[in-house]
Formats: sequence, C-alpha cells, structure tokens
Amino acid sequence: MATPRFKRILLKLSGEALMGDGKYGIAPQILSDIAGEIRDVQKLGVEIALVIGGGNIFRGVSGATQGMDRASADYMGMLATVINALAMQDALEHLDVHTRVLSAIEMQQVAEPYIRRRAVRHLEKGRVVIFAAGTGNPYFTTDTAASLRAMEINAEVILKATKVDGVYTADPKKDPNARRYKTLSYIDVLKDGLKVMDATAISLCMDNKLPLVVFDLTHPGNITKAVLGEDIGTTVGEGTTVRA
Repeated sequence: MATPRFKRILLKLSGEALMGDGKYGIAPQILSDIAGEIRDVQKLGVEIALVIGGGNIFRGVSGATQGMDRASADYMGMLATVINALAMQDALEHLDVHTRVLSAIEMQQVAEPYIRRRAVRHLEKGRVVIFAAGTGNPYFTTDTAASLRAMEINAEVILKATKVDGVYTADPKKDPNARRYKTLSYIDVLKDGLKVMDATAISLCMDNKLPLVVFDLTHPGNITKAVLGEDIGTTVGEGTTVRA
C-alpha cells in the first residue's frame, strides 16, 4: 500500500463540480464517482474533511448583483451547501463510509452543529466530516470557510478540486499561450490577482503556512495522487513561483 504524504486533509469541492454536464443541480453519477475516490483515499489511512460550495444550486454573490440583499443571498447560498453536503453524505454512506455533516447554521434534524472539538474527534474515529453552511456568516465565501476549517482541525493541506489541471498564467480555454504554474507563492497569487481562492482565504493560508494544491477533479484517481504527493496540479505555498 502506498504511503500518503498527508495524514489529515481538507478537500474543497465547488458546487459546480457536482453538476456534471448539467446546468444546475446534482448529477448522481458524478456524486458517486467522487464518493468512490474519497473512499479510496480513506482506505490509505487519511483523515478527510470536506467543504462543498453551493454554486450548482444558488450563488449568493449572483443573487446580490441582481438586486437581492447581500446578506439574505449569502444565507441562501449557505443553505445550498447543506443540500450538497447531505447528498455527499448519502453517496458516501452507500459505500459504507461513515460520514458526519456539521453545519455552521444549526438545523438539528439534518446535521450536527459545528463544534471544533467534535469535528476533530470524528476525524480521529475515522469518519469523513463534511462542513456545511460556510462560516455561518454572510460576506464570506466557501473558500474562506475551507481555509478557516482547515486551520481549526489542523489539516496539513487544502486540496482544491477544480475542472482544470492547475493554475495558469491566463485562461487556457481562451489563451493558447497560457502556461501552468508548477508552484506558486502566496504573495504572487495575491499580487497578480490569480483566481485560486479569494484573497481572504489565501491570506489565511499564508498567515498559517498552510499549503494548497489545485488539481483537476475530472481525471479519475487525482484525489489519491494529490494525497500521495505526486506531481499534479499547482501547489501554492511559501516557496518560489515556478512555471511548468
């Protein structure tokens, strides 16, 4: 059995990752495939926490730009993340992976309230923990929630799963000369305005020296490869910026 590089990880999934080829909602097969990869990683002895966005159902910022009150729109986005968390919990438990959903907004009928020590205890017992409802506060993205929760549970890395194989100098779909970064420094991400995570999330990672790996979720087995420390995607950290 391969030896994982990380013992405890936080996996950040966008809500859009659950849509598949659809325009909104959840694609059951995509959900099942991701759950299968998470199960494979857990079998390596890795403790796994998840944060899932809600953009496949409702995006708070989009609602605010269309005239909604920003705080109300953000709370609606948080509820969308709870829906995704419950869907992922169901998919994982169909694979006999014990899972707990902890919500920053209390809703005792469907999820446990978020308590840091309880989350850590679940991880120590080998359960997958899904953090729902962001930080519980408006004006904060699920990227920031992922950074905050990763710090609170002492995760060794954030694995940010996307639809591209790393961070590029420009949009690779629009610019054929775009080059992928092999490594990126926190400062360069902030200075160049690269769309890795929002500035608050990157600043949290930088202040606490928490590395971030951005990789392609659509390639089967990439979550395992990232956990094993294989050279995939882009690593954001304290080192220097290097293009692939």
